[in-house]
Amino acid sequence: MLKIENLSKSFGKLKVLDNLSLTVEDGTIFGLVGVNGAGKSTLLRLISGVYEPDEGVTLLDGRDTCKDSSARADIAFVSDETHFPLAATISSLRDMYETFYVSFDKEAYEEYMKVFELNEKSVINNLSKGIKRRVSLVMALSLKPRLLLLDEAYDGLEPLARYRLKGILADMMEEGTSVIISSHNLKELEDICDSFGILDGGCIKESGDLLAAKSDINNYQVALSEELEREAFEGLGLEIVRFERQGQVIHMVIRGDQDEVKEKLNELHPLLLNVLPVNFEELFIYEVEKK
Repeated sequence: MLKIENLSKSFGKLKVLDNLSLTVEDGTIFGLVGVNGAGKSTLLRLISGVYEPDEGVTLLDGRDTCKDSSARADIAFVSDETHFPLAATISSLRDMYETFYVSFDKEAYEEYMKVFELNEKSVINNLSKGIKRRVSLVMALSLKPRLLLLDEAYDGLEPLARYRLKGILADMMEEGTSVIISSHNLKELEDICDSFGILDGGCIKESGDLLAAKSDINNYQVALSEELEREAFEGLGLEIVRFERQGQVIHMVIRGDQDEVKEKLNELHPLLLNVLPVNFEELFIYEVEKK
C-alpha cells in the first residue's frame, strides 16, 4: 500500500504541493487528474524518490520512498519526458537495466518486446516519440514493480499500443501491482481505472472509487407542463450543479442518490424524466467547478 502523509513541495517561491495526503491500495489502478500545472508530475517524482519533499513522507509498505533504497527498487517510473543515453540501442539499455535492477525479468522483457513490436538493434534516439514511449514502458514493465507510475501514459501511443498496454496493466493489477496513471485523456483513464484523485490547489480535492463517484452525480432531462425556474427545483432540496433550459426541456446535472433525486422530481409530475450517467471527464469538470 502507498500512503502519502502531509506532503509539501516548493520550487523557490512557487508552492506546488501543499500538505497533500493520499492512500493507494494494493492491486488498484489509480487515475491522477488535474489541470495543467496542478503538480501531477511533481507528485509522481516525489513518490519515486526523484525529488525530496520539503515536508511530509511517502511510504510504500511502510518504507520511505525517499530514504529507503529497497522501497525505490519496488517502484518503476515512466516520465512524461523520455531521456536515453546517446547512441544507446534497446539491447544496450536492457543490459543497463539488468545491471542495476535485480528484479529485471528477462522473460517478461522478451514478451513485451514482441507485444510492442520493437527491434533490439534500434538506436533509441532515432525513434519517434511513440516508439520511445514503448521502449520506456517495456523497461519499466520488465521490472515487475510493486508500484508502477505512468506520467501521461498514453502520450504518443497509437490505438493498438494503448489497447495492449491496458491489457498488461489489468494483468499486473491481478498480480497485486498498484498503478498510478496521470493523463489528460480522461476517457482513456475511465476504461482502466478503478479509483481516482483530483489534484487541485496543491492537494487532493476529491478521491475515491470511480464508479461510486460517478453514480453520485447524473444528468437529468425533465419536461413539465408549466415553466419552472431553477429555484423551484432547489426548493425540493436538490443539489443542482448545472441548469439549462432548451425549449420545454430542462437539462440539469444533480448531485445525490439517483433514486432519491427521481423521487423528488416526480413530485412535479414531469411529462418526461430521463437519467443519463456522467463520464469521468464530466465528473472532473464538475468537481473542479465545485471547488
